This record gives sequence, C-alpha cells and structure tokens, in this order.
Amino acid sequence: MLSLTSDSPVYLACGATDMRKSIDGLAAIVQEQFALGPFSPALFVFCNRRRDRID
Repeated sequence: MLSLTSDSPVYLACGATDMRKSIDGLAAIVQEQFALGPFSPALFVFCNRRRDRID
C-alpha cells in the first residue's frame, strides 16, 4: 500500500525510460540513479521516449 505524505520527496528520472521494463528493472534504476531503496517513502516518476506517458 502506498502511504505518502505531503512532504514525501518526488524523484523524476531524467531521460527516456524503456517502459517495457519490469518492476525489477525500474527498481534497479532507482538503486543505481538515485542511490535509494525501491521501498523508500518516496515517489519515483519515469517517462517514455516520446514523453507522452509516465509511470
């Protein structure tokens, strides 16, 4: 369950992300690019190459 507060940080992954990645692939990006755990109390935002979708 997602429990964010108004002071929870939001991280935007720069550049295009391959949206075909599984949750494990996105968790690896969080660990590598942000040096954070995927279960940290934050919101991670990824966008596709055309920048018309976010996950």
